[in-house]
Amino acid sequence: MSYYLGMDGGGTKTAFLLIDGSGTPIASSKQSSSYYFDEGIELLERVLRAGLAEVTQVASITPAEIDFAFFGVPGFGEASGDVERIDDIARKALGHGRYQCGNDMIGGWAGSLGGEDGINVIAGTGSMAYGERGGIGQRVGGWSEVFADEGSAHWIGIAGLNAFSRMADGRMTKGPLYDLMRERVGVTHDLDLIGVVVSEWGAKRTSIADLAKVVMTAADLGDPHASRILLEATEELVELVVTLRGALGFQPDEIAKVSYSGGMFSAPSFLATFAAGLSRTGQGYQLVTPHHTPDLGSALYALKLSGANLPLLPATA
Repeated sequence: MSYYLGMDGGGTKTAFLLIDGSGTPIASSKQSSSYYFDEGIELLERVLRAGLAEVTQVASITPAEIDFAFFGVPGFGEASGDVERIDDIARKALGHGRYQCGNDMIGGWAGSLGGEDGINVIAGTGSMAYGERGGIGQRVGGWSEVFADEGSAHWIGIAGLNAFSRMADGRMTKGPLYDLMRERVGVTHDLDLIGVVVSEWGAKRTSIADLAKVVMTAADLGDPHASRILLEATEELVELVVTLRGALGFQPDEIAKVSYSGGMFSAPSFLATFAAGLSRTGQGYQLVTPHHTPDLGSALYALKLSGANLPLLPATA
């Protein structure tokens, strides 16, 4: 039997999936965040080894029996000095060279579009878009939460905190967001929010991104400021798609397939607002429900990199 391993890293969790040559899942593992920019590259090594150990134990195989692996690493390629170290970590963990490391955006694209030409936009803890056309790949966005990642959960969480501060000051009319944010952060005095977010949380990326849920709930309760934040977030994501369409050379009369991945799109209202934004561009897009999850996409990409033919699989996402 042939075995192919995919890893879909992320800022919140990391998923490993082992499949056979027909695309059938054999074993899986869920690990913590592998976004090593927060805690150092040793975090990535721990997560990779733990995930690899679990899937091989469940499948009763050794790493040497894995025909090919693709490790989708968040932030890969964004610090060129780390690339060799990441490759070395993967090589030592597997014990062989039948693997490739790349950015986690590739697994999202391969899974959502089944490896077909088109664009996948990611709105999870961070944000970016990746697409391929005629074998050429290109990315747009993903410049980190410090000064970019527009439309991501982190970006929305920051915007929600900003709206809260304005409501607390009286610079903005209080809506449901105000009380929801106090409850979620656990404060009774508004200024205590600074101590919690900055000191207790350490302004941690994942903790702030989780506040996007507060903004979503506030918008559902009719908070106009929360609704505006979410509208602006989807507009930012649409801009990523439009820019990438041009970079990939899609012609004006071509229909570009667009799919999506990341936690923000799990909210139907957010997805609907994004779809409406795509429609307003006047360009030709076909919004495609994701075929497969990013971890399966990463595993299928490993199979493709090995030179084997991709199996025709029914949608599983």
